[in-house]
Amino acid sequence: MTEPIDCALDLMRRLPPQHVEQSLTDLINLVPDLTDELLSAIDQPLKVQRCRQTGRDYLLCDYNRDGESYRSPWSNDYDPQLHDGTQPSLKLRKLEVSANDAFDTYREMYYEGGVSSVYMWDLDEAFAAVVLIKKTNDQGGSWDSIHVFEVQEKRREAHYKLTSTVMLSLTTGSQKMGDLSLAGSLTRQHEVDCPLDDYSAHVGNLGRIVEDVEIKMRNALQEIYFGKTREVVNDLRSATNLEVVQQQMSVTNELFAMLNKRNAGNN
Repeated sequence: MTEPIDCALDLMRRLPPQHVEQSLTDLINLVPDLTDELLSAIDQPLKVQRCRQTGRDYLLCDYNRDGESYRSPWSNDYDPQLHDGTQPSLKLRKLEVSANDAFDTYREMYYEGGVSSVYMWDLDEAFAAVVLIKKTNDQGGSWDSIHVFEVQEKRREAHYKLTSTVMLSLTTGSQKMGDLSLAGSLTRQHEVDCPLDDYSAHVGNLGRIVEDVEIKMRNALQEIYFGKTREVVNDLRSATNLEVVQQQMSVTNELFAMLNKRNAGNN
């Protein structure tokens, strides 16, 4: 018998990706018992909130949520206030602060804007982390990347298991051409071993892995979405001038006629 959560996830995969938030809300209203499982399994476009302590923006996700409150990576406080909210250990919190500073620079270099957040939490043997980046433009387009790490330390080496999801949404249009909406997501998994000279080296390792994965996923998205869209549009309507097309067809027909005449003469 198929589990209800499997049916729900299968349904979400078939619904328009640009309406994922509304579809998820409707599904939760339909099966409220699956709320926690659905929220943890389905990636949604990241939302931005401003830290009351520092005045800096940060991103909301299931990994910095405790109940209805969200933890700021800048102040380590929950909003709305939560006195017993889950927080990383002191050692891991120090690493989290360094990672947020590093990815804030990474975001500015590669995205020239947007918002980034890094959250970490303790595991039995090591720790886990999530790197979030969001960039929007004035035309309504958005890029949301979510990189979830599970880290295991082995002497002078660290093993990183990574699940990366990129959500891309583009909206454009004009009075003459109408509106165009293109949205979708791509998920990839990776496992990487990196040298670990000291505990702080995790930040550099995470940065290099995210940089490499994002470049690969960006190229894949460009090929899948933009390449396929261009192919479909070219099949529907040629961009070549009609007169040029007619001349090309005339030359082709003339060549075929000459070849057929030659073949008939040889026979």
